[in-house]
Parts: sequence; C-alpha cells; structure tokens
Amino acid sequence: MRQLNAGNYFSRAMNMRYMSVSQYKAFDNCEAAALAEIKGKYRREETTSLLVGSYVDAFYEGTLDVFRQTHPQIFKRDGELKSDYIQANEIITRTMRDRYFSKLMSGEKQVIMTGKIAGVDVKIKIDSLRPDMIVDLKVIRDFDDLTLDDRGRLPFFEAWRYDMQGAVYQEIVRQNTGKKLPFVLACATKEKVTAIDAIEIEQRSLDFCLDEFAAAIPGFDAVKKGIVKPERCEKCDYCKETRRLKKPTLSGEFYL
Repeated sequence: MRQLNAGNYFSRAMNMRYMSVSQYKAFDNCEAAALAEIKGKYRREETTSLLVGSYVDAFYEGTLDVFRQTHPQIFKRDGELKSDYIQANEIITRTMRDRYFSKLMSGEKQVIMTGKIAGVDVKIKIDSLRPDMIVDLKVIRDFDDLTLDDRGRLPFFEAWRYDMQGAVYQEIVRQNTGKKLPFVLACATKEKVTAIDAIEIEQRSLDFCLDEFAAAIPGFDAVKKGIVKPERCEKCDYCKETRRLKKPTLSGEFYL
C-alpha cells in the first residue's frame, strides 16, 4: 500500500482512503458533490480568493516559485502579477514584519500525519508544527462575523469551521506524539491595509468539535465506500448541473 506523502496527499486514491477536515466540510454541505469531487467527476471552481490564500501558503511552504509556474493565470499578459497577487505579496511582507507572527510560522512546515477517529482513517497537513503548538495559516477577507442561514451569526473561525480543523489536528498530533498541543490560527486579512492576529481556539471548543466530527464521519465514510447512497442538497453548483427532471414541482412547495 502506497505511503501518504506530499506528492500524493491530494490524489484521488488518498482522498478515497482518508477522511480530512476539508472532506468533512464538503460532505456536510452536499454528500453527492463531495463524493463526485473525490472520484474526479466534479471539480470546484478555483477562485481568485482561494488562489490568493494559496499564494501566501506557498511562500511559507517555500514553494512559491513552483506555485507561480503552475498557475499562469495569476499573471497579466505582460508577465506582471495581477493586482490580487501583488496584494498577496504585501500580505506576506506585513506578516514577516511582525516578530510574533514570524515566530508562529517558524515551526516544521507542511507536516503530514495520519490517525483514526471513530474508526475512520484521517489525514492532516499542518502549516507550522512547533514544539509548543499547532499553527495554521489563514488568509481571510476580514475579521468580521459571518451570518449563515442555518447557524446564525458566528465568529469567522467558527463559520469557516477552523475550530473543527483545530480539533482534528490536535487529536491526530496527540495520537502520533502523545502531546495535546494548543491550536493557533495565524491570520492575515485581504483588506486594503492588512490586519493580522493570532487566535488560539479554546480547548472546550476543540473538544466539542472533535465529538461532532467523530459522530459524523462514519456516515460520510459509508458514502465514500458505496455502502450508503449520497444525499443531494439540490442547491450547490454540482446539483444544479446534474439535476434530472422527473415530474413537475407543485407550486405549494415553494411556500415551505
């Protein structure tokens, strides 16, 4: 059996073999779309917003040159960076100027670990693993709260399930090292003037999220293995693209 490594971490085979936090979030949004993506039958749009974050990630990984070569869309026709990625360079400069932010990002980079939660194989990839903490780099729009239809108004780190990410990372690191390390978000914003912060997710939140993750992933794993048929949300782009009409929808259903 092939070993999980940086080269195959995002491969179809390893995504099928291991659960991850990103998979959890995808399945929680739409099981049908998540399964189609894992099987290579669907690919989510690679937005500029995501690429800006990946650009900063690549800098701290030490792979920025490779990222530039493999993403020609970040350049204008004259070879200069587009404005969004010039801003990404400014974000990098701002974070490097802060001594504590630099300290947070000085740990071992892109550490891959695996473990089991609720009997399911799980993989993680840590941005910066220090002896005293787990650090994940986040490049976000701003620090404002977000309002979700099904969950109400939440802090950004809860709305984006970064607390869930911390819970899973902490547990897998504990399984591999015997240490239960705190989880810290090293954050920088995409605002005109970049704001930075370091946010430690409290242990009670991590414990709650780990229970939530453990309760859900056996069902998601059963979907991946074909034991259970995936549910469709009928709201996401994948469901819109693949919907097949069978009969009319009664007008009264629009009032529900």
